[in-house]
Amino acid sequence: MYRYRFQHNPITVTFLEVRKVLEVMMWIDTCICLPLTILMIYCVCCVVRRSPVPVIYYTNLLTSNLIQICIMIVWILRISSSIPAVIHISCVMASLYFRMCIALERYCFIACPLLDCLRQTEGSVLVCVLVWVLCIVSVALAVFLYEFVRLIIYAALPAPLFIFCLAGTLKALPAATSVPTEEKQRIVGTLVLLLLNYFLINLPAVILLTLNLYPHFPETLIDFIIIILFLFSSLLDFILFAFMCKGPIDRLLARLCCCSMESNNTGDVTDVSTDRSDHVDRDEGKEETGSHDGRDGEEVESVR
Repeated sequence: MYRYRFQHNPITVTFLEVRKVLEVMMWIDTCICLPLTILMIYCVCCVVRRSPVPVIYYTNLLTSNLIQICIMIVWILRISSSIPAVIHISCVMASLYFRMCIALERYCFIACPLLDCLRQTEGSVLVCVLVWVLCIVSVALAVFLYEFVRLIIYAALPAPLFIFCLAGTLKALPAATSVPTEEKQRIVGTLVLLLLNYFLINLPAVILLTLNLYPHFPETLIDFIIIILFLFSSLLDFILFAFMCKGPIDRLLARLCCCSMESNNTGDVTDVSTDRSDHVDRDEGKEETGSHDGRDGEEVESVR
């Protein structure tokens, strides 16, 4: 059955070829992301000391990515065990929920500034502990009970919250007059990046890994692309750090906003120029009518 499908579908590949390519990509991902993740954790610790920006959720996100990379090393060494699989899936779910926590914190900073429980140290530590416990317990039960559909449900739960945070933030931006413009730009950029990362990379990969637990997986080119993007999804978390802190990303966002403002200003200038030309034409018409009336009055007086 599998040979027949392989002969009539040029996109499919053999399992051995897929395994070799995936092992190579895992080695590349490990060699690139492992040192960068360790370096980023050190940079985040320095930011905590110098900046009041709450980055505890981002630190836990990097920790979950670091554990995933270590589990990939175990898989490359072909150590067969169900415990690394449970740990890896738990870390994947934890990274999804920590991204959701970052989105909620950014939304509350704009829309609900008085509700700062997510920004306080005690509240944020409690949320992180709850996320880890929930992910480990729920994933372990789903794997050992062979109810893998629960994993899709757990992965789909943050979807409405990501959409709500972005829409609510865009709606609350005009009312947040106390927040600087650069901070607003960074918050919107952070939410857009989290939304794209979730819907384009993480959610399709979790659904694909859950529904295709077969020896010939991945079987198509689309499946292979989704897995490769999922392997390098941690690189987007490094870009996320640039959006959360002050830095060169502010110049890029400022230029984009300046371009939109210049386009609006050019439209306003053209409107003002047309209004001024209309006023000038009206004034000239009034002066001409006034001059004609004065000449007619002088002629009447001379006749008299």
